Amino acid sequence: MLQASIQKNDKQAYWLIGLFSVVVFTAVSFLTQFRLQINLGFDVHLFAAFNAFVNATIAVLLVAALVAVKNNKYQLHKQLMMAALVLSVLFLVSYIAHHLLAGESKFGDADHNGIVSDEEKLAVGGTRTIYLIILSTHIFLAAIILPFILFTAYRALTAEFAVHKKLAKITWPLWLYVAITGPVVYWMIKPFYA
Repeated sequence: MLQASIQKNDKQAYWLIGLFSVVVFTAVSFLTQFRLQINLGFDVHLFAAFNAFVNATIAVLLVAALVAVKNNKYQLHKQLMMAALVLSVLFLVSYIAHHLLAGESKFGDADHNGIVSDEEKLAVGGTRTIYLIILSTHIFLAAIILPFILFTAYRALTAEFAVHKKLAKITWPLWLYVAITGPVVYWMIKPFYA
């Protein structure tokens, strides 16, 4: 097993993780309601493509980290998980940038007028329901997963591996689901970007 990387201080950790989680949730909720009219000289949906790539990479890192820990390669597991955390921060910045610059797209809105008409709903059929189910579960889990990820990482960094393992059994599959469904949502909504 690895040595503790940080000193245990549960009270401080609870406050920092709670505060950070609330700030991130608030920032994402608030900032994605606005749209900036700025011409960057390139298609701002490149941010969405980048986000899908980052999410897919995180999914690969999560699986590789699980394989590493199952093979008692704890240092490799730590490095892979830290890389997933760093990429998640990068994703968050890019996600906010995309929503600020591109605005909202609606699944099925073929004429890009911001309204999905009955004819447009009929054209996409049951795919719209599948998309909305995947999107809603993705958004819900993405909104609540951050404190779980941070608490799980905290327990590992303080070398509380029994608690870390117990938390990871919940956190890991939820994080993997969010990481996998992110690119799925992207590929499904991509045809409807204006």
